[in-house]
Amino acid sequence: MVDFLDILVADTFESLRNGYYNIDERKPVHPKMSLKEAITKCTHAPIIAEIKPASPSSGKLRQIVSPADVAKAIKSGGAAGISVITSARHFGGYLAWLAEVKRHVDLPVLMKDVLVDPLQVEAAAKLGADAVLLIYSVFKRGYPKDSIEGFIQLAHSYGLEVLLEVHTKEELLDAVRTEADMLGVNNRDLRTLRVDLGTTRRVLANVDLGDKVVVSESGIQGAEDVRRLRGYGAKAFLVGSAIMLAEDVEGKVRELVMAYENR
Repeated sequence: MVDFLDILVADTFESLRNGYYNIDERKPVHPKMSLKEAITKCTHAPIIAEIKPASPSSGKLRQIVSPADVAKAIKSGGAAGISVITSARHFGGYLAWLAEVKRHVDLPVLMKDVLVDPLQVEAAAKLGADAVLLIYSVFKRGYPKDSIEGFIQLAHSYGLEVLLEVHTKEELLDAVRTEADMLGVNNRDLRTLRVDLGTTRRVLANVDLGDKVVVSESGIQGAEDVRRLRGYGAKAFLVGSAIMLAEDVEGKVRELVMAYENR
């Protein structure tokens, strides 16, 4: 059976060898913004809207000519932050989109990729990202040479927040003890790509999270899903495919943002 996480990691190492993450120093356009603060201060449902042209499970999602225009529509819809997929293979993302989105929209921007090398964290900082995503199971399998804590410290040294993604309760219990700024529960099993929104319920049940902000990720189609995941304990929601497939991006984001009010 093919383990898709291993494929993603192998592709990332190939991109590293090809110099994809070698970024020249650039001047930041906007000051750093806190994704965690944007979530905690949000008066509606905190939505992190993701810009991604494709997904491994669904193929092409949207023809994106201008990521800046998509980002502006996301902001107009009321999102708390923007996630930019930067992994090219399987997702069709581009590193340069981080800087372009950051230049045009004053929202916190998350770099979403499979991070296995410090060079990628450095690239995120140079391109103006406010936060990076780390995948717990990538570290658990021993792909990066450094530890999760080492990567978190490195990200913090660049002024980047960390969203640490888990998929099981065991991973969450370890992750909650780290210095990660936010925790993410991925409803998608990256080994098989199967999605189950019940993952958030099972992972968060009976766990003392302290003041950790928990983001439920993947498989969210509409407002009813947001309300359901909120009931499981999630404080924010990362949505990609449903927004990318919507004819009206701004309207779809607004539908999700107003999920608590519009029952």
